[in-house]
Amino acid sequence: MAIDTSTIILIAIFLLVAFPVHEFAHAYVAYRLGDGTAKMFGRLTLNPVVHFDPIGGLFLVITALLPGGLIFGWAKPTPVNPSMLRDRRNGEVLVALAGPASNLVMASIAAVVFRIIDTTGVDVPTLLYQLLFSFVIYNVGLAVFNMLPVPPLDGSNLLFRFMSPQQAWQWRPLLQQYGFLILIVVIVALSRPLGSLITSVARVLLGL
Repeated sequence: MAIDTSTIILIAIFLLVAFPVHEFAHAYVAYRLGDGTAKMFGRLTLNPVVHFDPIGGLFLVITALLPGGLIFGWAKPTPVNPSMLRDRRNGEVLVALAGPASNLVMASIAAVVFRIIDTTGVDVPTLLYQLLFSFVIYNVGLAVFNMLPVPPLDGSNLLFRFMSPQQAWQWRPLLQQYGFLILIVVIVALSRPLGSLITSVARVLLGL
């Protein structure tokens, strides 16, 4: 099966830029808030090699090659020790939000460049135009996807923050145990509305 250029671009966006920056953002915010665990494990870096997860990368390649537009994959989770954070409850949420926020920042920057090229009529290679567009779409997608309140995604930390400590203590182990299965169900059930949300956010950014 031949792999077209757009698919190669998509895979490269995730593995070389979106995933590493996302995980670095987690590591950096955790470090600034008092937890040096990620730095100790060599994860306070933008080097894509140290953030690469073989299984997550394989899922990414397989789903990118399949028709339907549903892309699924992940990087190696950034190690965080909540007990080391100066403000454990709020600090854990800030560390979690740093990843999706970094993807929205990258998407915004690419959208501004895309818009400048589009409005000024600068003659650029079609591949660059396509690269910028894909960069916006898939970084928005990564941000939205990671905000789902299901472990091990970042949004689960926000969910636990709004629970009482007792509720979080009761529900966290259960959701973490069955999180992956729940996530598969959520992806299948909500793929269309999630796709619409991602497209809407990307359109707003591309209209800047």
